[in-house]
Amino acid sequence: MIPPGATVGVLGSGQLGRMFAIAARRMGYRVHTFSPEYDTPTGQVADREVTAAYDDLDAVRDFARGVSVVTFEFENVPAGTAEAAAEHAAVRPAGSVLHTTQNRLREKGFLAGGGFPVARFAAVRSAEELRAALETIGVPAVLKTADWGYDGKGQVRIDGIGEADSAWASLGISLEAREAVLEAFVDFEREVSVVAARGLDGSFAHFGVLANDHRNHILDVTVAPASVSPEVEREAVGIARGILEGLEVVGVLCVEMFLTRDGRLLVNELAPRPHNSGHLTFDACVTSQFEQQLRAICGLPLGSAALLRPAAMANLLGDLWSGGEPDWAAACRFPEVKLHLYGKAAARPGRKMGHLTALADTPEEARERVLTAREALRREERR
Repeated sequence: MIPPGATVGVLGSGQLGRMFAIAARRMGYRVHTFSPEYDTPTGQVADREVTAAYDDLDAVRDFARGVSVVTFEFENVPAGTAEAAAEHAAVRPAGSVLHTTQNRLREKGFLAGGGFPVARFAAVRSAEELRAALETIGVPAVLKTADWGYDGKGQVRIDGIGEADSAWASLGISLEAREAVLEAFVDFEREVSVVAARGLDGSFAHFGVLANDHRNHILDVTVAPASVSPEVEREAVGIARGILEGLEVVGVLCVEMFLTRDGRLLVNELAPRPHNSGHLTFDACVTSQFEQQLRAICGLPLGSAALLRPAAMANLLGDLWSGGEPDWAAACRFPEVKLHLYGKAAARPGRKMGHLTALADTPEEARERVLTAREALRREERR
């Protein structure tokens, strides 16, 4: 066990690290963060902010010498960085988890090999291979880069085989990493996720099934609990547990899934860290996803993940600032709405600047409340 008072290191420095650091400091831990940026969301609340490139492995090793355990807050940290840190401190989840989940082909291969439900897919390394894969998988389909994709970046929908050349060119894949994955398009009823934790002793806890709505490929609203049947919930949680155990995760992992119109679950993506859809746990659960991550990596018993009240989370993107500074007081007039801002200086369209969480007696009421509160933030010409 790594007790309170010890120092935890975080690779990455965004809002996930910020909320993790808040949870860690509340429990008496010190937090160091490492990333190429300065004055970051995590750095603003950490005890120490180290600014260096992820491929500066000497700096990574020096960082790891000063902490008891290292975790990461986004999966695009190079696997070599995690390996260098592991020379001097425990890395949880392990670098092997990062290696699998940061590449879509490796991730799909793990899922399919483990018998987990996924849409049909094929590895693609050229426009010629793409055309052949389209003949097998059919259209519509979605072409995605194997590496470095998130929030809809690095992917394109293909509706006809004649679009193969333009679709391949649009991804702009470098010659050094000329690899992509073609996935069959899924006509889903809804998108759901399960955020779960696995402890050092193999214990498991989950936050139930969360319902997610996206806008322009970016998560817009999450509602808990999701309106799904008990059978779907059991299957979704079972899938998540199997994945965490198969990867031997120590920490938190989110499994994003499609629920098809005929009631099947298909795994879409894995995120080996706290997830945007789990932000509402900060206010709505006995133990947040961030505290659960801390407990897991430090070898403490996992906390209760029980939902105290139905809740909904709405992202605040930089677009809200287009009419000037949002009206924070207007949102705070809702007594059961919580405001979270990430400390980012520049608001840009599509950039996640913060979120609102609303609590209510039913999931539907929570969703309506959080959307009404978010709309109240807009100044524009309504006054």
